[in-house]
Parts: sequence; C-alpha cells; structure tokens
Amino acid sequence: MASRNKLQKFAEIVSFPNVYENYDPKNPGLVGVNQEPIDLKGKWNELHFKNDQPIVLELACGRGEYSLGLGTMYPNRNFIGVDVKGARIWRGARTALDENLTNVAFLRTRIEQINLFFEKDEVDEIWITFPDPFLKDSKENRRLTSPNFLKRFRDFLKKDGVINLKTDSPELYAYTREILSTEPGVEVLYDKDDIYKDPLDFPELDIKTYYERSHLLDGRLIKFIRFRFKDEA
Repeated sequence: MASRNKLQKFAEIVSFPNVYENYDPKNPGLVGVNQEPIDLKGKWNELHFKNDQPIVLELACGRGEYSLGLGTMYPNRNFIGVDVKGARIWRGARTALDENLTNVAFLRTRIEQINLFFEKDEVDEIWITFPDPFLKDSKENRRLTSPNFLKRFRDFLKKDGVINLKTDSPELYAYTREILSTEPGVEVLYDKDDIYKDPLDFPELDIKTYYERSHLLDGRLIKFIRFRFKDEA
C-alpha cells in the first residue's frame, strides 16, 4: 500500500504547477508541468512567481513545513523548498496549492546541483532546517555547512545574503561554528545553543517541522546559527 501511495504521488506531482524536477544528475535541465522542459536559472521570478520579490531557499526541505510557514508569514517574499525526495515534496506542494500560497514553490533535485539552477545574486536567503548531520568523517563534504557547500552557495547568494541553520545535532552545530570561524568573508549574526531557553528572538523560529517536534519530545536542544557572506572568498 505504501509503495502504491508513493507511485500515486509521483504521478500526481507531474501535474503540479509549483514543482520543478531534475531527473538526471548529469543534465542540469528542469521539467515543470507535464514534464515540459524549462530553464529557470536567473528567471525564477520572471517565469514562475511573476513578481520581483526576494527569493528564499529551504534546503533539505522534506515536507516543506518551513517553506509553507515562512510563505504564510512573509507574503512579500518568494520561497523555494529543495529536496530530492518526491513523496516529501508532494506533501508540501499539495498544501501550498490547497492554501493558495502562490509565493511557495518546490525544486526536486540533489542539493549538490543547487548552483546549476540559480544565477549569481538571484537568492537573498537560505534556510537549512534539520539536515542530515552526516556524522562520519568520510561524509564531511555532504554536510550542508561544509566548505564544499558554502562555496556553492556563494555562487548565487547575494552579497550580505543570510544563511540560517536550525538543528538538533550538537555535532553539526559544533562543526558549523568551527567552519565559520575560519571561512573567509563570513560574519556570524546570531548563535544560540538552546533557542527555547528564553523567549524566541525571531518569529520564524517558532515554525516547527515534523522532525523538530520529534526531537523536542526526546528532550533534545534546538540550536540556531545565522550568518552571512560579507564579501567574495
């Protein structure tokens, strides 16, 4: 039954006007409704959102809870949830359509390819919410705050563009702090190892994903770092 539901979601997602997919890691092309090819690099606002609002990405978005929450909270910004799992994206995209959140879209691709789909200075902000911490040293380059990914983000993030990391992983949190302390041109704007110890400093931190709720029930502390690139490395 689970496999059938997943196949149904894959079939339905092809018709969603707010989802774009990349099927071939060797080919940077995207397809939209009914698998029609579309080139959105540098044209997300022109071709999809039909406005000139700031673009915010949620990486490893899962069901898209943060994209949906931010889209509701900030109707004057555009949000794109990015994940490789089609069944998860289906849930977020379906909710966005049902709630008429026209400022929320989804991109299904490997995040290693993310810079292929956004032009220089096209993105204003990035949210990384509860990503896989990839704790093995051999997988360091897969951590979304590794120098490997920070270099990719510089390709399309505007100068002074902000990156937000929200995580329950003490290992990823410590690793990120260490990387940011040596990464050239980085300024840490906010750093807290337990965001719920005091009243929240930012309203968007009150958005809780499925995984965060689970972590809180397990008694895990939620950590948050906000930083920006001040100049080109």
